[in-house]
Amino acid sequence: MTSEPSLRSSILEEYTGLTQRKLHLIISLFLLLIFLAVLSASIGSADLSLKDTYSAILERFFPEKISVDQFAYTVIWELRIERVIMGILAGSGLAIAGVVMQAILKNPLASPYTLGIASAASFGASLAIILGVGVVGGAHIIIANAFLFSMVAALLIYGFSRRRTSSETMILAGIAIMYLFTAMVASLQYIGEAEEVQEVVYWMFGSLSRANWSSHFPYGNLGIISMILVVTIPYIFLKSWDLNALGTGDETAKSLGVNVERIRVSCMFLAALITASIICFTGTIGFVGLVCPHITRMAIGSDHRFLLPGSCLTGAVLLLSADTLARTVVAPVILPVGIVTSFMGVPLFVYLLMRERGGYW
Repeated sequence: MTSEPSLRSSILEEYTGLTQRKLHLIISLFLLLIFLAVLSASIGSADLSLKDTYSAILERFFPEKISVDQFAYTVIWELRIERVIMGILAGSGLAIAGVVMQAILKNPLASPYTLGIASAASFGASLAIILGVGVVGGAHIIIANAFLFSMVAALLIYGFSRRRTSSETMILAGIAIMYLFTAMVASLQYIGEAEEVQEVVYWMFGSLSRANWSSHFPYGNLGIISMILVVTIPYIFLKSWDLNALGTGDETAKSLGVNVERIRVSCMFLAALITASIICFTGTIGFVGLVCPHITRMAIGSDHRFLLPGSCLTGAVLLLSADTLARTVVAPVILPVGIVTSFMGVPLFVYLLMRERGGYW
């Protein structure tokens, strides 16, 4: 008969080994992301070697120690690096938002898009493009409208579920809002001119080409997204234990001291804020927030201490890979990245649906 100390030691050893494997996978994803970032920056109409690309990136930080060809430096830092960084930030943010929504709603189909946030952003952009109506004027109108209506959708979901913050209420509210804004977008497209409708459709496809450091905003849209992610993601990581507790059921979570209503509302708001800050600049990019949490969960498990950073890296890898394909598969034509993510996401999602599992969590 196994003694209690040896049993405890065996369990601890197994737990430590499992934790190390999860950490190794996260580190591997990080290294893969770095390689893909350099590879993506090296590919384009002017092909650069990986060595030149690495040198051009490092020369920015160590100008006295590294010498690089001026042409390569200009191509990387003035034409390509902004798009690469946008892919990393957008993929990370959308994946984190997807994990949070699936956790607080305990639903594998929850994402910023199935809950109507993306549809609301599309309506805001369509309103600006077709009717010229917005909260601000000038070059900011589309971005401001998309952000505003994304947050309006989140507030509507919260308003519908205020008296009963159950996951079922929030999901049903999100689906209703999605259909509402989808119908409103279709109505605007019906009355719009051909050029306006084409612009709306292109915006809804999603693109990373609008990435910049210093355009119409202080520090550019990359700076704004970075600041929002820096503020929101650490808080979400700190709440990983609470998200784990929510997976056991509301009553169990409450018995463990978790304020279920506060966590559900605050995390839903932060996920909506992250999504809104990204898609107002990129347009709608589908499947990243829906599929990446599932991919990571299959490899790492449902412990949000590891699932959150793992999904963050998986989202960045997936979106950066999709954008690289979008720029190369029919070069010199650049496809909207939203089309590529849909092509990549649909087969994988169908596989996830067909794969037999003992349960979602």
